Amino acid sequence: MICLFGNQKGGVGKSTLTVLSGNYLSLAKEWPVTIIDMDYQLSISQKFEKAKVLENKEPYDVLPATLETFPLLSNKLSASKEDAILIDLPGKLDDDGLIPVFRSADLVICPFTYDEFTFESTVLFTVVLKKVNPKVDIVFIPNRIKANVKFEIMSEVNEQLSKFGKITTKLPDRVDFQRITTFETPFSLDELITPVFEEIFAERLWKK
Repeated sequence: MICLFGNQKGGVGKSTLTVLSGNYLSLAKEWPVTIIDMDYQLSISQKFEKAKVLENKEPYDVLPATLETFPLLSNKLSASKEDAILIDLPGKLDDDGLIPVFRSADLVICPFTYDEFTFESTVLFTVVLKKVNPKVDIVFIPNRIKANVKFEIMSEVNEQLSKFGKITTKLPDRVDFQRITTFETPFSLDELITPVFEEIFAERLWKK
């Protein structure tokens, strides 16, 4: 399974959710995982290297890559259909190098927040993705949702995004998410993320 994490809008938590998914699939479900870090900040690669320095046992590999080097990984991807290949995308749409990445995907996880600018960016990302890969499954995760805040456009956003794919349970904005590593998810987050990942991955794990 090749799963992309992306949105044209930065700051929605796609790198964090990539790591959380890698931890969940490898540690909780014992599914072989490889993360490909294509984000410009390479934050996942930095977390991975820091974990190695601390001599923690890595539950999966993290490979830094660019849109230009992605085609060189095609053999690894095609040989690992039973593995989970998680790709943290760069936050842009204006590069033809994204086309083979989009076409390779079986699943796309798109985190978003309930504000007008993020909504527009999310729809644009989704439309472009669907033009390149019409059959891909898309799952939207409302992420970093602040408690006790009323989002006036929530119902409209949910209605529009549900035309493209599934919308999961909301994830809150909590400081715990800043403490994740590539070898461990804080216990305090398990009860929040497990139901969301069960929604996304349960059927795919059963097919594995």
